[in-house]
Amino acid sequence: MRPVRALQKEVLVTGVGLHTGQSVTMRIQAGEQGSGIRFARTDLPGQPVIPAEITHVHTTVRGTTLQAHGASVATVEHFLAACHALGIQDVQVEIDGPEVPILDGSAAEFVEKITEAGLSPVDQGREPLVVAEPFTLRDEATGAEYAVFPADKLELNVILQFPQENIGPMVALMDDISTFSTDIAQARTFVFLSEVEALFDAGLIKGGEIDNAVVLIDTPSDEAKLNILLQKMGKAPVKMLEGQLTSTPMRFSNEPARHKLLDLLGDLTLLGRDIHARIIATRPGHTGNATLTRMLKSIYLEQKKNAGRPVYDPNTEPLMNTEEIKKYLPHRYPFLMVDKVISINETSIVAVKNITFNETFFLGHFPGNPVFPGVLQMEALAQTGGILALKTISDGTGIWDTYFLKMDNVKFKSKVLPGDTLILKMEMMGPIRRGIIQMWGTAYVGNKLVSEGELTAQIVKRQDD
Repeated sequence: MRPVRALQKEVLVTGVGLHTGQSVTMRIQAGEQGSGIRFARTDLPGQPVIPAEITHVHTTVRGTTLQAHGASVATVEHFLAACHALGIQDVQVEIDGPEVPILDGSAAEFVEKITEAGLSPVDQGREPLVVAEPFTLRDEATGAEYAVFPADKLELNVILQFPQENIGPMVALMDDISTFSTDIAQARTFVFLSEVEALFDAGLIKGGEIDNAVVLIDTPSDEAKLNILLQKMGKAPVKMLEGQLTSTPMRFSNEPARHKLLDLLGDLTLLGRDIHARIIATRPGHTGNATLTRMLKSIYLEQKKNAGRPVYDPNTEPLMNTEEIKKYLPHRYPFLMVDKVISINETSIVAVKNITFNETFFLGHFPGNPVFPGVLQMEALAQTGGILALKTISDGTGIWDTYFLKMDNVKFKSKVLPGDTLILKMEMMGPIRRGIIQMWGTAYVGNKLVSEGELTAQIVKRQDD
């Protein structure tokens, strides 16, 4: 797991918002462990708090805006990317305006000031999302495409495909997040010249300056026309530079692609935890990034839901087959409810019972609507637990039995039908004392939990006849 860090002292950042043009001060402080990244609007009554979570994304037009409790904060992605890269998961941000300052259009100042303030290690961070299966995503509205693959850390690859010959395609890669501060953080936001006037007329980029963005020349123009546009926007006249309009040359030959990677990392931070995956993003934008982050959250929640659920691969050789199981259990057909054991250790066991229509109880149990009886699911779990219990004290000589004492908190959640494969898991809830063993049992069909309960049994030495 990547180291998690906390701010050692307060950080102050002041600047103007890119779109609102308002002067804003951010007071960045260490947050309580587990609180996540939160923005508090100190300029509003009650100082409403806005969590930096994907569920609070309000708009993704030219930036990511969060909204909660009747308040919003815009253009959060550069600051979030800096936090993610530096391993900060919990931080409280007091902000006295509606938008995070754009600064020079990159995340460099955030990284610099946070690093200068000092970072201390945190004992325990959030568990990461580990992507286990590859998948793809396409945002039809924007054309953004994402291909996600399993990896042991976060790797980002951004591909931009500009139709303009003077700009052409660009690629940016971050194969280790430790390189963010030197290779990605300095990349500034960019805009096409053809978009500037429309954005300004739409009430955006009021805080845009030639020093905080790269303006890419994508339409024929001359210096006089450009300065007429700048005069309309209330900006000072400039001199044209080859290939772009900016007061300084591009910091990297692929600066726009690197900045898109920065934005992607910032938007992924809204998941609230590290991500172990390789993500290839083609033409990414905030809308597509948010959709991807929502999908990753769904994957994480599904993983949490399935945590601890056994995985059954019928192609894998079982640890114990039926004949070996019979050495430990006195049960025989038609009451032997365990077909094979697929996993066993000192405290848990996983076994399998194949449900077929030939089971004898189907003759009289719900004729015409065969359902595997719930009490027999508990019996199957008990037999599975019996194997674990007896294996701790016996080599299979058959002189010990286990007897049910009680069942508690038993729940039946879904029907089990002929053709289903019942996966049975029993976990010891404590050491065996005076022959008494308590176990927690769960039964699944695929990933679906069908029954569960706490089972108590006693191990008894079999009496000779």
